[in-house]
Amino acid sequence: MNNQLVSKDYVVFLLYLVLVGSYGYWIYKRRKMKEHDSKAFFLAEGTLTWYAIGASLIASNISAEQFIGMSGNGFFVGIAVSAYEWIAALALIIIAVWFMPIYLKNKIYTMPQFLKTRYNETVAMIMAILWLFIYVFVNLTSILYLGAIAIRGLLPDNGTDYLHIVMIALAVFAIFITLGGMKVIGFTDVIQVTVLIIGGLATSYFALDKVGGGAGAMHGFNTMVKEAPEHFHMIFSKPTAASSQLDIDKYLILPGILMYAAGQWIVNLNYWGCNQYITQRALGANLNTARTGLLFAALLKLIMPLIVMLPGIAAYVLMKQGNLPSMENANMDHAYSAVLGFLPAGLKGLSIAALTAAIVASLAGKVNSISTIYTLDIYRKYINKEASEKRLVWTGRAVAISAMIIAILFTWKDVLGISSAGGFTYIQKYTGFISPGVFAMFILGMFWKRTTGAAAIVGVITGVVLCVFFNELAPSWIGHETWLYTAYPNGHGGYEIPFLICMGLAFFFTVAIMVLISLAGPKINPKAFELDKTMFKLRPQTTALIVVILLLLAALYVKFW
Repeated sequence: MNNQLVSKDYVVFLLYLVLVGSYGYWIYKRRKMKEHDSKAFFLAEGTLTWYAIGASLIASNISAEQFIGMSGNGFFVGIAVSAYEWIAALALIIIAVWFMPIYLKNKIYTMPQFLKTRYNETVAMIMAILWLFIYVFVNLTSILYLGAIAIRGLLPDNGTDYLHIVMIALAVFAIFITLGGMKVIGFTDVIQVTVLIIGGLATSYFALDKVGGGAGAMHGFNTMVKEAPEHFHMIFSKPTAASSQLDIDKYLILPGILMYAAGQWIVNLNYWGCNQYITQRALGANLNTARTGLLFAALLKLIMPLIVMLPGIAAYVLMKQGNLPSMENANMDHAYSAVLGFLPAGLKGLSIAALTAAIVASLAGKVNSISTIYTLDIYRKYINKEASEKRLVWTGRAVAISAMIIAILFTWKDVLGISSAGGFTYIQKYTGFISPGVFAMFILGMFWKRTTGAAAIVGVITGVVLCVFFNELAPSWIGHETWLYTAYPNGHGGYEIPFLICMGLAFFFTVAIMVLISLAGPKINPKAFELDKTMFKLRPQTTALIVVILLLLAALYVKFW
């Protein structure tokens, strides 16, 4: 194995940078709307095609936490971590059919705007601040740190630590794209996701080929199934008194069939349907374009485990074979960068380009969402109500730069402890603290006309409090075994409830409290959305695409159950 780059790799990587940069600049110069139109800058209103929306959704979603974090989880738990990707495909169908018509009919451009329209200003303000905090200190920091770690591991080992150089370079490249606005982000993401898929598949192919002793990828896959059968089951059994700590640790991350009762759905429906970072891609389009884009993203999600999870299992089997000694005592997040060493010259550069594409696209998308929420939902409403379109655009750009600087400062020495938690788990767990309350507030606000603003405020607070309670306090306060949950030893002297189960418990109790509060209000909230059946009517081609996705998903679960 050789992790060193050669001239061919640098040429391929440079071509990627030139291609993305040139195309982004061309799109920027050709924008039909005015340079200083805020809706054009933040939403690319009416200009993104279905394939640009779908590609941008995937490019923004698949970042370092997937390449690095999910490969790491693939190394540790196996194919079961694909549940995040495959349930996401189902979530995207639900959002395309039922969520998007509500957003577009009511001209919703940001998530805080939804909350203001449906509830009140207080709810919108609380959530705007909370989202900004999560986006900057959880998402942006983890993407930047994990991405820099991954790319650093592929650079020449000449005694120089390139971590901070790579970190700054990724940040600058992302800011360069972000400053062009959502249209530049959306259309450059088409190139980003193409590079991501080609480079990712190349990495998976050569990793599998190495596992199979050079006999091809399919032979390598069959070898992995034979040598690591425990890594090819979607559902983990509930631990018993005889279970090893390793099996318990796996269950804590992915708690078998129970995670499908609530946790996985809350994670995915909240992320894909109630998240500015994601929904922003579709909010400027018409309904049919937005739906097709979301369903295109759902199709792509089905193949993502081939790119972001399979290399992790390959690294595990290669380590067992003695072909990857560097992983024996290494952090699981190093699995992806470790297998890149098996790529031939040139393709290694392409895979690094794919990794960079994923990181930069996610950074740009996240920073754009941060600037959109701050500028449209805080600055324009509370700080400068008379701000011109030009002022709004330049404020958005300043916020984007400021957010990236903050992320660099907090990742410089990993003061947040991202590396110790495991990248993917870090993001899922800490965003999961707000997910139950947020999703409860959105789902009830959309489909139950009686939900009140007071219930929404209580729901947000209750969701966070209950998540913290079940994650951190319940085992020691109530006990390890109750009618609600089972807590398991975490290997560090304490007991934990699987965090996906914690999310489910927090969600159900939050919904119950919100319902009780809302029952004290009017039967129909004056701010409730008007719904009719025609909003959710599907075109035949849309229905056909949904059926294809469902059949493919069913086949995958039947195969790997």
